[in-house]
Amino acid sequence: MQSLAIVGAQWGDEGKGKITDLLGQKCDVVVRYQGGNNAGHTIIVGTKKIVLHLIPSGILHDHCVSVVGHGVVFDPEAFKVELEDVLSSGCKVTPEKLKISENCSVITMYNRLLDGQRESKGPVKIGTTGRGIGPAYEDKISRKGLKLKDLLDLDHLTAKLKDNMIEKEVLFKTLYNCEFPSVEEEAARLFELGKIVAPFLTDTFSFIDKSLQENKKLLYEGAQGVLLDIDYGSYPFVTSSNTSTGGIYTGAGLPGNHIGEVLGITKAYLTRVGEGPFPTELFDEKGDFIQQKGGEFGATTGRKRRCGWIDLPLLKYTVKASNITSIALTKLDVLSGIEDIKICTGYEYEGKTIDCAYQGIDLSKVKPILKDMPSFNDDFKGEVLSDELKNYIRTIEDFVGIPVGILAYGPERSEIKFQKDYF
Repeated sequence: MQSLAIVGAQWGDEGKGKITDLLGQKCDVVVRYQGGNNAGHTIIVGTKKIVLHLIPSGILHDHCVSVVGHGVVFDPEAFKVELEDVLSSGCKVTPEKLKISENCSVITMYNRLLDGQRESKGPVKIGTTGRGIGPAYEDKISRKGLKLKDLLDLDHLTAKLKDNMIEKEVLFKTLYNCEFPSVEEEAARLFELGKIVAPFLTDTFSFIDKSLQENKKLLYEGAQGVLLDIDYGSYPFVTSSNTSTGGIYTGAGLPGNHIGEVLGITKAYLTRVGEGPFPTELFDEKGDFIQQKGGEFGATTGRKRRCGWIDLPLLKYTVKASNITSIALTKLDVLSGIEDIKICTGYEYEGKTIDCAYQGIDLSKVKPILKDMPSFNDDFKGEVLSDELKNYIRTIEDFVGIPVGILAYGPERSEIKFQKDYF
């Protein structure tokens, strides 16, 4: 296997960071292909906690090159802060180890301001992080956005910002009635930040192409989860990028090659941050207990995550939508010792019983069909799993039709069991 993709198989926050970090030890290049600093990967290394938002987790390994593909929307100010944090943790960050596409779209102060105003004053609350991700993708699609290479020429940058601000100025003045920086102020800010990013800028598409030709092993690192995909997710409560494997081809590239394995990271239960329907959500003490035991707070925003039982119709859908070939089942330790565990095996929807949450289904109108599962009390210290846990895992595998290749049961690198070889 030359290439492997890691995607979130739920609504994000599945524990991708640790899995990506561990598999990154076995590959040569780690590529981030979508999203921005609205996502965070928390990695525990000994007593050290490292949270990465823009920089791929391959940066933690000296032999690995980290690549930020052109599909990422890039906040240079957030990058400056993250770069300082990673350097202070003792990691080496050089242009040889980190390569950022010169064609990444830039998140401006105007994007962040517009995002915040819409969330606080708009008619519909999506539950965004307020970091300007959506408005930056809007600029990209409307062909008015900035690219990182534009930050290197102040006159060119100022001219592009003036064009970009024609509509936004009207919104800020007449609809939202809020203050905003002048074009000259924003151009000067971005130009200075561009000096920090400049050493890392490169043609990442060609770098990936060359790496594949040299038979390097590549890992594609996704952010968020398939259910937040702009096309495949629970629209409109989604992010603004393609979080599924399709985003790899549009956001980074896989020239002349294909993905050898797609690993879907899946919590043993289910969580969701922000707004949107959640069929198996728990509103009782058990949901609160899972939230507390699992430490379900967003790595980027600190927001509490809503908790519920694992939803197999949703998981079956994401497996199909993103061509997932195996599953990493995480946070099994959180369910260990809990009585009356349940799994959702279907929905009652519009007079029918369905077992796959196909695209476009109104999740707010489904009634989940819950199956009681025997509780398990594994401490994961030995190699042997209890029959009850084996039954839980087998139920998931049989339902979605692919194997569980990884079991994870804590934040530490060592708290993992590989059921399958990767790379």
